[in-house]
Amino acid sequence: MSFTIYVRMKKPGKGMCKELAPTPFEVGQRPETLGELLTALTELGVKDYNARKDEGQILPFLTREEIAGQALSGKVSFGVHNGGTADPAKAVENTLQCFEDGIYRVFAGEEELTELDGEILWKEDLVFTLIRLTMLSG
Repeated sequence: MSFTIYVRMKKPGKGMCKELAPTPFEVGQRPETLGELLTALTELGVKDYNARKDEGQILPFLTREEIAGQALSGKVSFGVHNGGTADPAKAVENTLQCFEDGIYRVFAGEEELTELDGEILWKEDLVFTLIRLTMLSG
């Protein structure tokens, strides 16, 4: 049995104000905590990446919107550097550490999820939003 999760991913910038359509992800079971949600999404991403790598298609195509958005920052890229096999355990560890370090925030509908072991209050048509924060230096 699988469960569908809807996720919208954003990062601050000029394009953040436009509404992004949620992307469906099929996971094995309904996550009960934020940690379980992030683990399931990360494992799914690693599985998809490794499958594309094995098929010889590591780099997916970029849409016109992605090219335009990246062009605003001055660099258009696929974001893949070495093409090696991804380790699911290391990826999950990195995902959870990045959350704890404040690299991104997660919202369930309008409510921010702040604790990895915090329970997700499921309701109909729930969409998760992940917002990657940009770190400034200088």
